Amino acid sequence: MDFSEIIVKISLLVDAGLVVLIWMVQLIVYPSFTYFNKENLIAWHQKYTTEIAIIVVPLMLTQLILGIITVYIDANLVTITTLLIVLFLWVFTFLGFAPLHFKISEGKSNQKLLLLLIQRNWTRTFLWSGLFLLHIWMYF
Repeated sequence: MDFSEIIVKISLLVDAGLVVLIWMVQLIVYPSFTYFNKENLIAWHQKYTTEIAIIVVPLMLTQLILGIITVYIDANLVTITTLLIVLFLWVFTFLGFAPLHFKISEGKSNQKLLLLLIQRNWTRTFLWSGLFLLHIWMYF
């Protein structure tokens, strides 16, 4: 097994982890926020964001690093597009979601904000799912 095959296998594992995670967040976690009263949501959200970061940060970092390595090894339309999507997901996560999560943590959330969180997350859900399917199609 050569280096590029190892990268492909790790990439598929990371992509699969992110797809499972984002669909759980989209269908279970974020909608559950709408059922909490404000005090309970603040307490749960602080616990959730701390603990989910232990899973999300390594996966996203690994996906970014692998995307950069893949472009370095073989820059083509697919690898460059993949890296651009990963970079977009980073920017979108930190600029589009971090502010919403800060508002929730500060007790400044309402149903409109929580529904916005759910609605915006569909973009990440489809992009991570698309990346996974693209990599499955490319490598199998």
